[in-house]
Amino acid sequence: MVSGVLSLTTIPLILCPKLPSKFDSKRSFRYQPTSCSTLRVVKCSNSSPESSAIAEKLHDDASVTGGAIDFQRATTSLTQKLLSAPKKVTLVRHGLSSWNNEGRVQGSSNLSTLTEIGVRQAERCREALKNIHFDHCFSSPISRAKSTAEVLWQGRDEPLVFLDSLKEAHLFFLEGMKNVDARQIYPKEYTTWRENPADFYVNGVYPVRKLWGTAREAWREILLTPGENILVVTHKSILRALICTALGLPPERFRSVDVNNGGISVFIVNQQGEAMLQSLNMTAHMYSDYKYFY
Repeated sequence: MVSGVLSLTTIPLILCPKLPSKFDSKRSFRYQPTSCSTLRVVKCSNSSPESSAIAEKLHDDASVTGGAIDFQRATTSLTQKLLSAPKKVTLVRHGLSSWNNEGRVQGSSNLSTLTEIGVRQAERCREALKNIHFDHCFSSPISRAKSTAEVLWQGRDEPLVFLDSLKEAHLFFLEGMKNVDARQIYPKEYTTWRENPADFYVNGVYPVRKLWGTAREAWREILLTPGENILVVTHKSILRALICTALGLPPERFRSVDVNNGGISVFIVNQQGEAMLQSLNMTAHMYSDYKYFY
């Protein structure tokens, strides 16, 4: 079984013999920085000298490709302005909420709160990222994201910054309804939302298309703030929009990416404001004592 981080860059990976089908906290991986664009798995507790040698050889071979540390023209600029320096942006989805647990449509409602499991997920995120310095943390002001950010940012010196542009999509009368009820009462709207979200139209608004503009606004606010390493805590739909807009994907690709509760994604942004997705929806820290270094 090969276990590692889903990433769009070349990642040297150790093969761990006899690794169990589920992550085991006693067999945790450790991440160590090699460059600003590579996450490297450097050790597995049950790896043999032979597998370590193979991993080192893979790393040496990968490094000669040049990686993407000097990438140019990754996609269109998110800022249309030159940044003072390249940036790393870590995106985190909030922990499990009460309406996640109940199968309700959440949207921009502030009535869904972080559950006990959600708090523990936020704590796992904090531990997984505790060795990484962040200059700032931006969060949605909506309760479930705000509470997650407060747990994640505990012990850090800089104040949390709440951005309205990180709020979740507004889904109007569907918000608060259980998915099973929404499907029965509003079959046309619910089916469009689930199967063709870019064309979901309600109360004179295309929520997903509007979310693309909101995501671009959020990127500009985040990237034009001084600092080189940024943490962002927000919601699933706006995260999809942030990821897709950074990659130059249109609203029709809304469901082409997914992010779990507590999932971590990482972007490298060059001085032109062009983004490269380094890692998508990392969740190993939810099942073991992973520590990330990048």
